[in-house]
Amino acid sequence: MARLYDSRKRILVTGGAGFLGSHLCDRLIAAGHEVLCVDNLFTGTKRNIDHLHAHPRFEFMRHDVTFPLHVEVDEIYNLACPASPVHYQHDPIQTTKTSVIGAINMLGLAKRLDARILQASTSEVYGDPTVHPQPEAYWGSVNPIGPRSCYDEGKRCAETLFFDYHRAMGLRIKVARIFNTYGPRMHVADGRVVSNFVVQALKGLPITLYGDGSQTRSFCYVDDMVDGLIALMASPDTVTGPINLGNPAEFTIRALAEATQRLAGTALPMVRAPLPADDPRQRRPDIAKARSLLRWSPRVPLEDGLRRTIAAFRERLADGVLADAARAPLGATAALAERVPA
Repeated sequence: MARLYDSRKRILVTGGAGFLGSHLCDRLIAAGHEVLCVDNLFTGTKRNIDHLHAHPRFEFMRHDVTFPLHVEVDEIYNLACPASPVHYQHDPIQTTKTSVIGAINMLGLAKRLDARILQASTSEVYGDPTVHPQPEAYWGSVNPIGPRSCYDEGKRCAETLFFDYHRAMGLRIKVARIFNTYGPRMHVADGRVVSNFVVQALKGLPITLYGDGSQTRSFCYVDDMVDGLIALMASPDTVTGPINLGNPAEFTIRALAEATQRLAGTALPMVRAPLPADDPRQRRPDIAKARSLLRWSPRVPLEDGLRRTIAAFRERLADGVLADAARAPLGATAALAERVPA
């Protein structure tokens, strides 16, 4: 069927009620497109998309991508998968199925529709890297049988499927390797380091520091990440990826904790805890390909992004959303704080 307006696309976003997915839906709607948001609401929440439900170009469908989906769209962003250790280790078998079977189902849909499809992969495919910073050509150092491998290996397998469909069937694919993303709408109890630190600081709790805090991460604000995903989807068909999307500015976890306390206006002593197994000691993207092929690089400095994130969490605190996270023991909400997936 011919589209009424050449510039308007029908776009499917799986995982669209999640942290990153909901911001992507916002941006696509603002650009004039029709958006079908698909989510099973395991980690996503309708709260993230409440403001979109009345929009005439937005539609929400509760659906699990491990089951086939029959819709008509022009592009597919496949973001569906729990992204924090607390969530993806809750049901590791389902996590692997979401990455692998979900990819097969979305690739099958893209094949039927001849649609472009973008896979949200992750920096976790690099594991605990022996090459620093990590370029796309690096094959990684991943434990295939560890407690976090359901996520790491699931995403690696999804990448394999995408490139096999591309080579065998000419499918128009895009693969983004997403590095640590943060910002408003992060789940308050997902166990990731930014949300943990912000919640603890706003509730006047000591920040839990795993290890000595010298391990490093690179944090990309969500608006920058959405820019990168859209730029990758809009790139020529010859640009398949994988392409790293992340902020090359590298910070120690201790520096992040100190910045969070300072910006939140607290300064309690930090609580030390053992470093979890298989936790990467360092993580920083080489984004040379993104710069040259997409003309993309992040623009929001860490302190600016943290200010916006803290302000958003403070609003949720005023609404009582953080109450349960504050009452839960540190081990429940921050047990894996340093295991920061993309």
